[in-house]
Amino acid sequence: MEFANKEYFVLLLLLIPYVLWYFLYRRRNEPTMRVSDTAVFLDTPRSWRTRLIHLPMLLRCLAFALIVTVMARPQTQNSWDSRTTEGIDIMMAVDISTSMLAEDLKPNRMEAAKNVAARFIAGRPNDNIGLTIFAGEAFTQCPMTTDHATLQNLLHAVRTDLSAKGLIADGTAIGMGLANAVSRLKESKAKSKVAIILTDGANNCGEISPITSAQMAHALGIRVYTIGLGTNKVAPYPIPVAGGVQYVNIPAEIDEKTLQTIASTAGGKYYRATNNKELRQIYDDIDKLEKTKLTVQKFSKRYDVFAPFAFAALIVLLLEILLRTTLLRRIP
Repeated sequence: MEFANKEYFVLLLLLIPYVLWYFLYRRRNEPTMRVSDTAVFLDTPRSWRTRLIHLPMLLRCLAFALIVTVMARPQTQNSWDSRTTEGIDIMMAVDISTSMLAEDLKPNRMEAAKNVAARFIAGRPNDNIGLTIFAGEAFTQCPMTTDHATLQNLLHAVRTDLSAKGLIADGTAIGMGLANAVSRLKESKAKSKVAIILTDGANNCGEISPITSAQMAHALGIRVYTIGLGTNKVAPYPIPVAGGVQYVNIPAEIDEKTLQTIASTAGGKYYRATNNKELRQIYDDIDKLEKTKLTVQKFSKRYDVFAPFAFAALIVLLLEILLRTTLLRRIP
């Protein structure tokens, strides 16, 4: 426990003159009676009131000390916890183009990809993991972090309607998605740096080609694993119509050759997932990657904990007043 205003503890020194004054004042004002001999009183038993005569004074001192403690603002400990763990640095790049709404995976490609990615993140609690999303352009949804609760929330918030709302250009810019992930990994000090690219289409836009991004990843020592998501034939795609949804079949347009080239250029591997089970197996395979040491720092916030001391001071004051005016009342 720490105290935000430790200087208030100096006030406790006031208890010294108070205790001295209490005993000196009491001695001067104690009623006396002259007797010829006190021997007769030596064996007289002391009553419990006599034994507790100084209890109100002790309670006042305790209440004062508690009030000073409240003024000093007791707080929980505020510290950085550094520890060395085993992990790697990973950037996940996920395609959010509108074709990810196709329902050849259940409930659709987007939700299946998010669910399996969340399971993958949960299984690697010590890794620095970040998230890039891309369609016609790319941006970082979450930088690399070990705060996986925040990462999971941001992952589940990913939607495919960003392009429909004009927040991001539609299309499939695989090269831009990979370049964004590489830019996040290039400053990493980890020995193992990995980018995982998941898409259901072919590169059809973007200022950087997928092969150029793969070459940059290779130059920076980043392994790239690519995942082609979707059926080998056609997939049902929902189209909103008046009063409901109409399904049309869309063909698979995965550019497997480009994804294979990316993976081979950057020392990774290409996978194809046509159903939920295959997608889970792919992430399980990637989960077997080597690990390296990294340092994790956790920050704990400070919280005021003065309430118990304030409550105790109130109870002690009420008890002192009760005893002083009832059981231990003195009549001069």
